[in-house]
Amino acid sequence: MIVEEIAGNLAELTDEERARVHVERVMLPSADLVKRIQRVTTDHGRELGLRLKAAPGRDGDLKDGDILLREDAGLVAVAVLPTDVLVIAPTSVLQMGVTAHSLGNRHLQSQFFDADSAYGADVMVVQYDHTVQDWLEHHGVPFERQQRVMPVPFRHAEHTH
Repeated sequence: MIVEEIAGNLAELTDEERARVHVERVMLPSADLVKRIQRVTTDHGRELGLRLKAAPGRDGDLKDGDILLREDAGLVAVAVLPTDVLVIAPTSVLQMGVTAHSLGNRHLQSQFFDADSAYGADVMVVQYDHTVQDWLEHHGVPFERQQRVMPVPFRHAEHTH
């Protein structure tokens, strides 16, 4: 079967709907969320082809909980695998600026979250890299290595000089 559009998101279901519907999961690493064409397998061994069209109001990337297929027997939804990340929590604006500048020079993708997020603090999150960890340790920047399901996939940065 070929899936061409997203049929909603599990977050849009009511608690009652979630309790009574069977959900098959397609486990995807964050890097695969940006692929519009791919073959996936559910946790029940069913294969699906994805050929996703651009949809109004969507950036084209898959998200955790996206419903790929609605059937009488249940749903098939995306479950994003955790990503190995460094959660960086600078202690001052100066430390934040120096850290962001230094990591930006490496063209490293980062995501920023505030205290109202699941992190509970103002943080910068990057994919794990041992050289970044060494730099943070050497410069005394507080960080923690974690496994997180990221709301937006990390992308390779386009760059020219």
